[in-house]
Amino acid sequence: MNDTTIEPLGEDALLLRLDRRIDADVNARVHALAARIEAARPAWLREVVPAYASLAVFLDDAADGENYLQAAHHWLRALLDGPDAACPAPGAETAPFDIPVCHAPAFAPDLDALAAHAGLSPREVVARHCAGDYRVAMVGFAPGFPYLLGLDPRLAMPRRATPRTRVPAGSVAIGGAQTGIYPRESPGGWHVIGRTPLALFDATREAPCLLAAGQRVRFVAIDEAGFDALSAGAGA
Repeated sequence: MNDTTIEPLGEDALLLRLDRRIDADVNARVHALAARIEAARPAWLREVVPAYASLAVFLDDAADGENYLQAAHHWLRALLDGPDAACPAPGAETAPFDIPVCHAPAFAPDLDALAAHAGLSPREVVARHCAGDYRVAMVGFAPGFPYLLGLDPRLAMPRRATPRTRVPAGSVAIGGAQTGIYPRESPGGWHVIGRTPLALFDATREAPCLLAAGQRVRFVAIDEAGFDALSAGAGA
């Protein structure tokens, strides 16, 4: 990974930039690198936050005195210039996490428009979307929002010209060549094609985010009765 650059990111972090593209192979390298850093767990490490083509490394300034930033830079450079250790990304060998999604009209206001754009029927859009093997490229925008790579290229569609001021929590949407899930009600410009009853973010849980960067995900279509049953169970 000699082509990876290390840049300062504020006063207590470094940014490792592997590339500038949204690309599945680049993102896999990001997660593999994150796993190597986490496995070594140097004393100055506070948190590793992967993105599409970069990796933010947050530092504990109490670990190595005033030179902690420089020490971390040298350690990371040596890791990058050394041989690549076989360290799979988190979730690489695990089964995908199933996300139930209801595509009923009340939950999928953009399904027909996306189907028309793709030259498919709404049923075909749902089938293709649920057939994908997705990976969480990064978590961001809002706490718990998973940006997922693996969308069928036929389903790609530019974001809405005018974003909505209100997108319900759990909305499953497509924006460009990505798909994702809104964890809470918020504005948004992606095309909404369904909704999940699962809570993507809950601050009271030990792990507030339901999905983690690097995790595999699969969508499973359910009907409105299934949605209501799962919603009732989640609220019990």
